[in-house]
Amino acid sequence: MTALLAGIGAVFEPSVLLCLGTGLVVGMLVGMFPGITATMAVALASGFTMTLEPVQGLAVLLTIYVAANFGDRIPSILINTPGTPASIATTFDGYPMAKNGEAGLALIVSALVSAVGILASMVLFASASVPLAQLALKFGPSEMFAVVILAMTIMISISSSSLTKGLLAGVIGLFIATVGRDPITGDARFTFGIRELNSGLDFIAVIIGLFGIAELFDQLLTHRDHKVQPISALGRWWPTRSEYKRIAKPTVISGIVGLIVGVIPGAGGDIAGLLGWDRAKSASKTRETFGKGNIEGVAASDTASSATLGGSLTTTMALGIPGDSVMAVMIGSMIIWGIQPGPSLFVNRPALVVTITTIMVLATLVTLGINLVRMPMMVKLLDMPKHYIWATILVFCIIGTYATTNNLFTVTVMLVFGVIGVILKRCSIPAGPIVLGLILGPLAEANLRRTLLIDGPAGLINKPISAVLLAFAVIAVVTAIATPILARRRQKAATVQSN
Repeated sequence: MTALLAGIGAVFEPSVLLCLGTGLVVGMLVGMFPGITATMAVALASGFTMTLEPVQGLAVLLTIYVAANFGDRIPSILINTPGTPASIATTFDGYPMAKNGEAGLALIVSALVSAVGILASMVLFASASVPLAQLALKFGPSEMFAVVILAMTIMISISSSSLTKGLLAGVIGLFIATVGRDPITGDARFTFGIRELNSGLDFIAVIIGLFGIAELFDQLLTHRDHKVQPISALGRWWPTRSEYKRIAKPTVISGIVGLIVGVIPGAGGDIAGLLGWDRAKSASKTRETFGKGNIEGVAASDTASSATLGGSLTTTMALGIPGDSVMAVMIGSMIIWGIQPGPSLFVNRPALVVTITTIMVLATLVTLGINLVRMPMMVKLLDMPKHYIWATILVFCIIGTYATTNNLFTVTVMLVFGVIGVILKRCSIPAGPIVLGLILGPLAEANLRRTLLIDGPAGLINKPISAVLLAFAVIAVVTAIATPILARRRQKAATVQSN
């Protein structure tokens, strides 16, 4: 009870509330401007939160995470452009509704079900995190190594259409993690005589480069002057009683999908939104109107993508394994603050877990309240020239990166990884596994070496939990290889049959 009261009370400190409000504004703006992802915003904000107290910094970053989840629905509905990848499925029915004069209705429904999805996921976090953490406390080196391998395997297999490219991204991340001094022997590895590399590559610089600068450079290279004119006629706002009844079923179905997808490392809101929309369509009596402006489609896609937030947080906090790319950035920031996500967090700092839950719930309710108020300015904000946004992002990226170390070498690292990120993006190599490899690489290496020293190679498979986890990792790889092969065979058989 003491931890509960202390955790809740910490959020209502004036300085923390101010940080929460700042994160809310930034998150909403981030979501509204297409191309600026939540990961990019959290990575950028991380550089500015290093000097804050942990609770203050968490208030900023977690609120950006939540608010961006609401804000990204606005351009999806009004200009048919996803604010972040998580709102891809929102465009399927949101924009057709806007063209039919129901933009306001689509925005309100989106806000309501997004809040429902996040709050349901926080129930999952509150109920499942402690049992999962207690189980993880029993893990030894071999089990922890197996967990890391499973997490990386899943992210690699689902983050790219090509398993080879996903695997390459993971290898790049693991390689980057080895730069610096060996944690056991102290020998320099891949430093090339550069003193600044002795402590490894700065995590914040790498992620800002991969997610911020790379996206900025890519937009500059691919920018075209033509754009879709935002829908200005918003129409009515509030659903009728019959419409509330219509969205209840798809909200439940897609919410369950989102909760399940959320706990899978690397499976973000974009995957959940598409799966939730598809499942709701299959269960609907009006499935033929999905994709043509069906309110059920908006409810399904946004509930599913929003419901992943708590699941991702559960995996991150209970196991120390990032649930998605935003959580990967969060782990890096928490480690710098002296907070180690994982099972010990629930034993050593239970009040902090309560604080995190309170921040997420409060941010959701406040953001929902703002979204339920008519905001005529949001259409005008979408008309803002992009060069203003690009210039602002570049300045903040440089300042935020320099602030972490007060060293220009860190800024150079950021710019180099920005260029690398553009090249990887053009080659369709995902950045998610790279960040995961960078974070989990040291954990995997340390636990593998301990296992080999204690039990030898047999130690990886002679314990039930590690053997099962490694078996799941193998299954994930086999499934990723077999799925496209089977799909091609089915398509070929269908073509032969039709002829």
